[in-house]
Amino acid sequence: DGSLRDADPSDPGDWISSADALTATFRGCPVDNSSWHGTHVAGTIAAVTGNGTGVAGVAFGAKVQPVRVLGKCGGYMSDIADGIIWASGGTVPGVPANPTPARVINLSLGGSGACDATSQSAINSARSRNTTVVVAAGNSNANAANFSPASCAGVITVASVGRTGARAYYSNFGASVEIAAPGGDQSTGTANGILAPLNTGATTPGSDTYGFYQGTSQATPHVAGVVALLYAQTPTIT
Repeated sequence: DGSLRDADPSDPGDWISSADALTATFRGCPVDNSSWHGTHVAGTIAAVTGNGTGVAGVAFGAKVQPVRVLGKCGGYMSDIADGIIWASGGTVPGVPANPTPARVINLSLGGSGACDATSQSAINSARSRNTTVVVAAGNSNANAANFSPASCAGVITVASVGRTGARAYYSNFGASVEIAAPGGDQSTGTANGILAPLNTGATTPGSDTYGFYQGTSQATPHVAGVVALLYAQTPTIT
């Protein structure tokens, strides 16, 4: 939202205007409306259920702690790493302590390149506090070993399958992948994506709605939700 680190994790929208794309900050970024990507992912994990509206969250009794680490056109690995540390109850200089550390962290994000030391250190830190880190394999139809945090050690890396159970055409693959989950495959139709909460706003928030997306970003929250259910059933599980 332009004010650096603060206590407001709400999604202000990630739109890029034609004017933005001409600036030094956003040059090369695609001009597009807001995606509400985080809203979609969070809804898959914990959408309210039994109310006759929309969809059912995988772990609909879970509490979501939204930690915003990216802005328009992405962001810095250092912010992602600090988000992992803070969410899991670790100390981040200049940021108040987290009074309710997360047991599960969902990272529906990634970039090219093998796992870097900053990311690995943050993940190790989270795991030392008994937090499970679930990450997207990536959508490049390539070896996940060449993407981060998909290739980091100690995470659950999630690939995507479509309606038939076969690997979705875009999903990364390889030895770095632990598991696959429904992520949608819209090559056979829009409605073969994953339906979850969205927003009608082209830029800033509008009204609530639902929509179909596809990606390992959509597969990852299915797994994170199941991990939350496991913790709910057996809090001492490792």
